[in-house]
Amino acid sequence: MGVAMIDVDVATVDEARNLDPGAYYQHLVYRNKGLVPAQVQQRIHAAKVLVAGCGSVGGAAVQPLARVGFRDFRVADTGTYELNNLNRQTAFLDDLGKNKAAAAAEAITRINPYTDVSVYDTGVTRENAAALVDGVDVIVDGVDVTTKSGFAAKIALHEAALAQHKPLITGWDLAGVMCAQFFDYRQIRAIFDGAIDSAELDSLTVWEAVFRIAPMRHMPASMLFELSKNIADPDYSVPQLPEAAWQFGSLACHMAVRAISGKKIPRNVPVDVHWQTSTLDEHLEQLVKKPLGYATLVRTLGPARSLLSLTSARSWAGRLISRRHPPR
Repeated sequence: MGVAMIDVDVATVDEARNLDPGAYYQHLVYRNKGLVPAQVQQRIHAAKVLVAGCGSVGGAAVQPLARVGFRDFRVADTGTYELNNLNRQTAFLDDLGKNKAAAAAEAITRINPYTDVSVYDTGVTRENAAALVDGVDVIVDGVDVTTKSGFAAKIALHEAALAQHKPLITGWDLAGVMCAQFFDYRQIRAIFDGAIDSAELDSLTVWEAVFRIAPMRHMPASMLFELSKNIADPDYSVPQLPEAAWQFGSLACHMAVRAISGKKIPRNVPVDVHWQTSTLDEHLEQLVKKPLGYATLVRTLGPARSLLSLTSARSWAGRLISRRHPPR
């Protein structure tokens, strides 16, 4: 569905609710005209998107996707909102205790009441991952990896995406950095470029597994020192900030549009809000501190210290040996 000329503004709730679905959509996406080509808007209109994990990362993507014109959603999350989520997640006081996928669905339908939204409040599991991925055109992965079960869910999601050749977008909010990643499983043949697989999960701690797949070279010095101080604490919760988490909404929305349009997307798309707003002196300080931060984290990890050095090597090796699937 392209974007036609609109002669009458719609300024009230009643006027909007009296529109048929086609007219409502034309008004909703009218300001996309000139920036989103008509044929791309048609693809957005027809596409089905899965948002797996609707917290700080996945939740940030939900509204931009709905506002740009995606209409067919699957949203999955087993978690409920807590007060400490409100510093960066798209929720309010009255949402506490509400399932995050249900809240995401509510936000989507408040933007466009003619959307088709399926809610999976059991989240992603090894048992349902294939069904969640089946039939979707693009996957937004916001699955939390701070627990063993969360990490297993993320692995199951990527394995299902690989098996069904689906493009997948994920993100890491690292202090002031948001690094969005694009895994085009229509072409690549190993999850996370071969850095990890499900057979290894039982033998790795959560942090060992995270360091296998996280874009470590984009982690700022402040985060490296923060992890070094607290990583041994089993009750440690990784700090997250709104300026990083919310960047994923913009990145994932644009990357999803590019993915369904068949355009190439870089593997890593980092945005460092703190760096962009820092002075030259602060830049120099960060450049000096970052190697020290890596060294401190390696010392802290003890027997697992080799994981940091192996991560980049395994990732690059995976890319070199991974043969692409023939065009579909």
